[in-house]
Amino acid sequence: MSAGVALARVVIAEDEAIIRLDLKEILTSAGYDVVGETGRGDEAVRLVEEHRPDLAILDIKMPGMDGLRAAREITSRHQVVVLLMTAFSQRDLIEEARDAGVAAYLIKPFQPRELLPAIADVLAKSRQQWAIDAEASTDGAEDKIATRRLVDEAKTILMDRNELPESEAFSFIQQTAMQTRVRMRAVAQQIVDGTLTP
Repeated sequence: MSAGVALARVVIAEDEAIIRLDLKEILTSAGYDVVGETGRGDEAVRLVEEHRPDLAILDIKMPGMDGLRAAREITSRHQVVVLLMTAFSQRDLIEEARDAGVAAYLIKPFQPRELLPAIADVLAKSRQQWAIDAEASTDGAEDKIATRRLVDEAKTILMDRNELPESEAFSFIQQTAMQTRVRMRAVAQQIVDGTLTP
């Protein structure tokens, strides 16, 4: 990261002020730009609308609107990664969170050493997914799924054979597609077939 460039813009919604302050401190110390914070779910939806962040971190239990409902409203309107935090680990909540478009689920209490890698991972995976979806936007649902699977298979091959981190493997596929002016799906197929290597 170059000096002065934030990793991502973040909105935090957590009704416990001390946890919200801790989160903000952890994120800003790591280079994230916290553009909004609140203790209410309805206010989180408004802050996302206003600031267009890359990431929204939502507590599941908040006044005004719970985190699941806020996540549904946010993901239905914006391309924002949503990370849900809760003190509960009930299976039905996890499934409901996935249905609401939540990208990841974090159990409180959390440690910075758990939080920061989880955020970096979920942001990277979501950005990759959006890139694949943007390319496949004219394809049908089955073609999008097939493209995702093929790109994932090619990433795995690059990671295993060339010992690349996942982000570099995806970047190789994406950059090669842009440079050769072909779709990522075609580049991924070449990697799977063994006709293209970094």
